[in-house]
Amino acid sequence: MKKFVSDAQRLALAETVRQAYMEIFPTASVEATLEVLQPESYVAITCSPSKGVDETLAMAERLAQRGFKVVPHVAAKMVKDEAHLREIMARLDDMPVESIFVPGGDASRPVGKYSTALELLRDIAKFDHRFTNIGVAAHPEGHPVVSNDVLLDQLLKKQEFANYLVTQMCFDADIIGGWIREIREDGVTLPVWIGLPSVSDRSTLMKTSLRIGVGNSLRYLKNHSNIVVRLLKTKNYRPDDLLVDLAPHLADPLFDIRGHHIYCFNQVAAAEQWRHEFLADLA
Repeated sequence: MKKFVSDAQRLALAETVRQAYMEIFPTASVEATLEVLQPESYVAITCSPSKGVDETLAMAERLAQRGFKVVPHVAAKMVKDEAHLREIMARLDDMPVESIFVPGGDASRPVGKYSTALELLRDIAKFDHRFTNIGVAAHPEGHPVVSNDVLLDQLLKKQEFANYLVTQMCFDADIIGGWIREIREDGVTLPVWIGLPSVSDRSTLMKTSLRIGVGNSLRYLKNHSNIVVRLLKTKNYRPDDLLVDLAPHLADPLFDIRGHHIYCFNQVAAAEQWRHEFLADLA
């Protein structure tokens, strides 16, 4: 560790990194790479505009059969109507799924009646489902087309239907910590899972950051030139410094940070190797 961390912070770092789980995109090649994960690991599966919900559910079924604890994403904009939602819920009910994640989705236009995660969550609540954990997305750096006031209002309302939140990928511990403190003061009590950028080559990291709208894309790059310069100076990015900077927040019960949602960009082996190396360094 380059920076000093207290024993409490070191313990919190170790615990949250141990609890970390991978997010993967549903592609033909990614399933074979999961062999490096421990049995019964949690794996989140995204729901993309190009592949839709069916591809996510099909991969979730296969991975669940292999013993993974899958967390399928059900993006609101990818659900056509209540009949389609009923089909989705029936498929999920046949899987050993404990948790689902309900984002609004990256599609520019919804395929049906649902434009926001809150709308979908309200209809999911009508079903007699057995899911013990439902997660929602949150945005420490804002959203390209939704105001911060609306984001907060939506997050407060989603608390009725969800029991954890996952932050959008962010490279700045001060922004993450300040945002969590603010939402706690405003009444958001959901436990937090930090959206953590994984070890990655810089081109993959930059392209993915822009694609998923990190920090409103170009606005982020303009306002955080120091991070861009750091990424351009090195071939590979590692989140070690970000985690160490987060350590005071991880150790503070006020923030209620439970772990990390690792954006591994389907580079599962590299992400898992980094996780073990980081834990070994802490020890």
